[in-house]
Amino acid sequence: MTMTPPRSSSAGPPSPAPGPPAETGTPRAGRLRTFVRGRWLRTIPGRIGTHVVLCLAAILALLAVLTVAIGNARDSVQTIGEDAGPQVVATGTLYFALSDMDAQVSNILLIGRDHDLGIGYDESLKVYERRRAEADAAAVQAAQLAGSDPALRRTVQEVLDGLGKYERLVGRAMELDAQADHPPGELPQEVVDAYREATDLMKLQLLPKAYNITLDTGAQVRQQYETKRSAVLAGRTWVAVTGLLVLLLLIATQLYLARTFRRVLNVPLVLATLAALALTAVGAGLLTAQAGHMRKAKEDGFDSILQLSRARAISHSAFADESRYLLDPGRADTYEQTYLDKSLSVIYPDLGDKPVNLENYYAGLEGTLGSFKSGQDDVPFLGFFGDEARTVEQGREADALQKTLQAYRIVQRHDARMRQLASSGDRAAAVDVRMGRTSNAISDFGAYDKALSELTAVHQDAFDEAIADADGGLRGWNAVPAGGAAVIALLILAGVRPRLAEFR
Repeated sequence: MTMTPPRSSSAGPPSPAPGPPAETGTPRAGRLRTFVRGRWLRTIPGRIGTHVVLCLAAILALLAVLTVAIGNARDSVQTIGEDAGPQVVATGTLYFALSDMDAQVSNILLIGRDHDLGIGYDESLKVYERRRAEADAAAVQAAQLAGSDPALRRTVQEVLDGLGKYERLVGRAMELDAQADHPPGELPQEVVDAYREATDLMKLQLLPKAYNITLDTGAQVRQQYETKRSAVLAGRTWVAVTGLLVLLLLIATQLYLARTFRRVLNVPLVLATLAALALTAVGAGLLTAQAGHMRKAKEDGFDSILQLSRARAISHSAFADESRYLLDPGRADTYEQTYLDKSLSVIYPDLGDKPVNLENYYAGLEGTLGSFKSGQDDVPFLGFFGDEARTVEQGREADALQKTLQAYRIVQRHDARMRQLASSGDRAAAVDVRMGRTSNAISDFGAYDKALSELTAVHQDAFDEAIADADGGLRGWNAVPAGGAAVIALLILAGVRPRLAEFR
């Protein structure tokens, strides 16, 4: 019988059955390591998620750019249309009001005891008081515009202080004039001396400072306009670039899903792409339109209104120089030269090689305006009306300018007649022409002033229309960018959600 040898005692006990592997960390920690190592990008859901995140980030960028650009457009409308722009135009009346105040004083003194000459003593005094109130209101506007600008605030304060001194000097001149009870155009020397002190203060201090206030505040508005308009146009560029980025990302997402899932179109993504295209195009178009409205408001409105207000103020001041020329023979040559300088600033005709004097000015003006038709390309004169003629538009604006130019010719004809009589020694007849007793000088100057005001009103209408269009175009755009971005985002999520659901 065969014996089975015993097992070696060196053999160990049997090995236990293998158990489950030990856990090396939490599931969350594992997912975090996967994310950090970028393994999720190797999966289809991860890649879809990447597309979604990039699209949503681009949409947020488009929303931010649109919001900033539209905010700049709204600020530009507020600045030039409702705040600084109208205030600067109002300060432009400061120069006019001060000029006409002195003009009324010169008329009052010139007519002497004949209170019915011109527009009459009482009416001249009423106009003087009205202009003084306008000057006070315009100075307040200028003070508001000055803000924290110390130089501008100091200039405004100097005008106000000087205006008070001027009124005291005028009061003294009128008091002496009433006591003298002189015939028209024959002022006692003491009245002339008192008026000289007052008008010198006006011409040498108040008017230059008032003119500088309008120039300075106008320059501030133009600088703000240029800054805001540049920001709007830059915003338009950023909207176009950001919108293009959104479109490219959406198209890339659409193509990825089409290749991966073998479907031709993802309808929600197509709608999202169309919505993004519409938001970008409409937003860029809006900003383009806003820049155009601002340009029209400034160039066709603000600039022309300010320029014509200066022409009106200088015209009134020149008209007053006629009275000064007659009431102060000692300074007649000075006032004649001053009148010529102011007339040249309004219209500077082509004088050729002739000396620049009033006689040649009259002839040059007749020759230039006699054949000129408003709206023609070649404008043969300079000055405020020359600048206006070079930018005039056919229609109502051109007709108003033509009417103004012809009225100005008539005003200058009366001036030539008045000076001819004065030079010949017939001062009484010259006063009668100037004050309208034997001429239509005052009524014709009123017709010129009315025509100039109507021309200004045309530009005011253009300004108001441009601002109204700009305001209307921005209406509702507080909510449009955010609403459009939300719709696009929801469409993107709606487009990828069914695809992600296939992996659950």
